[in-house]
Amino acid sequence: MADALEGRARELVEGRNFAHVVTQRDDGTPHAVLAWVDVEDGTVTLNSAEGRIWPELARQNPELTITVVNHENPYEYVTIRGRVEEVTTEGADEHIDALSQKYLGTDYPYRTPGEQRVKIRVRPEEVTVRGG
Repeated sequence: MADALEGRARELVEGRNFAHVVTQRDDGTPHAVLAWVDVEDGTVTLNSAEGRIWPELARQNPELTITVVNHENPYEYVTIRGRVEEVTTEGADEHIDALSQKYLGTDYPYRTPGEQRVKIRVRPEEVTVRGG
């Protein structure tokens, strides 16, 4: 059952707030990373690069948890349990530039030669807002 990303939950994800993304390793232990995040067509969008651990873990086990903390009030946050709907290179370069504009005010400045970006779309299944 999918849960809608609306109201305050959507505002927190659309804001300049960082996401903590938790995937699961093969041995069952969690793997957590900090990431930029946004919303597109009701899904949570993230971006990474091929060769990094967490996108591969998300492909292997599409269930993950994303927590977005309000940078102005860290006691307010949204937790999104969801399922990876898509991992694609299509539009990933434009997506990282859009995220970089949101967070840094400029196109993505950290590209490395040969880097292949990936855009990850997560369908929310459970959305919980706390604090505030």
